[in-house]
Amino acid sequence: MFEHIQNRFSFPKEIQARYRRNFTRISVPAKTILLKENQVSAIAYYIEKGIVRASYNHDGKDITLQFFMENTMFSSLESFRKGLPSMLSFETVEACILWKIDKPTADKILDEMYEEAELRNAFMDSIFERMFDYMKHFFSFIRDSPQERYLNLCRDNPDIIKRVPQHYIASYLGITTVHLSRIKAKILNKK
Repeated sequence: MFEHIQNRFSFPKEIQARYRRNFTRISVPAKTILLKENQVSAIAYYIEKGIVRASYNHDGKDITLQFFMENTMFSSLESFRKGLPSMLSFETVEACILWKIDKPTADKILDEMYEEAELRNAFMDSIFERMFDYMKHFFSFIRDSPQERYLNLCRDNPDIIKRVPQHYIASYLGITTVHLSRIKAKILNKK
């Protein structure tokens, strides 16, 4: 975990050693709810191994909004930062090894990071990457057909196609599992 963060943010070694003590490594089985919709997030996570999905409930229907994979930090940002109820739930898709940090400790680290312009800018860039992912996903629903969304996912995130159950992929694409099966069959028939 820390090697990846070091490569991305280039912390001085003494700062990295100080921050490392604040994280706890945990193993979590598949299908574990890490945060439920409407709860306040008090923990942020980093994924060493595994996949986590963000979802929400729309009139009783479970909708997948995003997948998080190895070397990614995640939390319900608005909830973690502002103490608001989370709009999303987070669930492990497969068994995960996670590093967790509580909010008071993360706030202290962020305060230190904000004092260093280079670290602050790198951190903000990582937040904006997540926002760009949300925007890209949102615009794909306006611009692309379900088949195009599926082909884009295959091209851009083949690990999701290989590792995530079909019903979650269908939910992420905004279609039913039956429709996803038809799309896959149509693509195979064209080859």
